[in-house]
Amino acid sequence: MFIKFSQEQKNRMIADIQRFFEEERGEEIGELAAESVLEFVKEHLGPHFYNQAIKDTKELIEQKMLSIEEDLYALERPIKG
Repeated sequence: MFIKFSQEQKNRMIADIQRFFEEERGEEIGELAAESVLEFVKEHLGPHFYNQAIKDTKELIEQKMLSIEEDLYALERPIKG
């Protein structure tokens, strides 16, 4: 899986990483170091978040489908015979 971000998104994330290091660790890191952190997160942690999002989406869709199925049954009319 290869995640692509626009240059604007990537720049924003790099700035966020730099800000995190400054605020949380009192360390100033350059763009290259922040980009390395971003690539690490994308490669090693990103798949965990992606897979969980897929699992959550699957569960949500299953719940919605069950609800739709129940709604459809409720619309059925009895057949006299």
